[in-house]
Amino acid sequence: MRNDPHVSDGIRLQKVLSQAGIASRRAAEEMISDGRVQVDGKVVRTLGTRVDPTRQVIHVDGDRVILDETKHVVLALNKPVGMVSTMDDPEGRPDLTDIVGDYPERLYHVGRLDVDTSGLLLLTNDGELANRLTHPSYEVPKTYVARVHGEVKPGVRRTLLAGVELEDGPINVDHFRVMETFGDITTVEITVHEGRNRLVRRLMEQVGYPVRELVRTQFGPIRLDHLQPGTTRRVKGNALVALYGCVGL
Repeated sequence: MRNDPHVSDGIRLQKVLSQAGIASRRAAEEMISDGRVQVDGKVVRTLGTRVDPTRQVIHVDGDRVILDETKHVVLALNKPVGMVSTMDDPEGRPDLTDIVGDYPERLYHVGRLDVDTSGLLLLTNDGELANRLTHPSYEVPKTYVARVHGEVKPGVRRTLLAGVELEDGPINVDHFRVMETFGDITTVEITVHEGRNRLVRRLMEQVGYPVRELVRTQFGPIRLDHLQPGTTRRVKGNALVALYGCVGL
C-alpha cells in the first residue's frame, strides 16, 4: 500500500471519478472533501491529488470504482452437464475452451463444477479476484437448486443448518428450503460457503436424499438468471462492483 497516493504526473482525482461516471466533477470534489474517497486504501481529502487510474485502486463509500471495464473481464457462464470445468481435458471431453476459447484474455475459472452439475461458473482475467472468490476465509456463498429422490421431511432443514459430519470434516449449511414436491421428486435450494468436491451431492446423500439433478444458480452476488446453457454474459456495472466488494477488493 502506498503511503502517499499522489502521483505528480497523474490525473486529478475528481476528474477520474467524473470520467468513471461516479458523479459530476463538482460533486466528486465534495465527496473527496467529505472523506468518502480512498486511493490505495488511504482516505484522500486533498482536491489537488493526482492519481494513476491504470495502477491505483479507488473506492467511494467503500465500493470499488471500476475505472476500465474492458480491463476487468468477468464472465458468467452456464456450464452444461457433461462439460468439465477446465480449459483442457486429456480425455477429450467438452471443456471451457469450447465456449470461451476465442477470448484474447487469459481467463481463470473460479472454482469448479463437477461434470454432472450444470449452472453458474465464473471466469475472470483477474487472478487475485479468482483467488479470493475461492479462498475459504472469504466465505463467498454459493446457491444450488437440487432435485432429489423422495419427499424431504421438515427435520432435514434443521439437521443441515445444525451441521453435518462428512468424511472430510463437518459442514454447516447457510440456507436450505424446499421449493416444491412433485410425485417422488423434491426440488430444494441450498446455500453453502465452502467449495469442497461434490459437496452438495454428498450433503444430501448423507441426510438420505440422493441428488438426481444439480444446478448452481448463484455465486456471491452474481445470479444465473436466464442465461442459457453453453452461453456467457459479461458481468458489468453494479454487479461487477458487488463482486469485487464481497472479497474486499
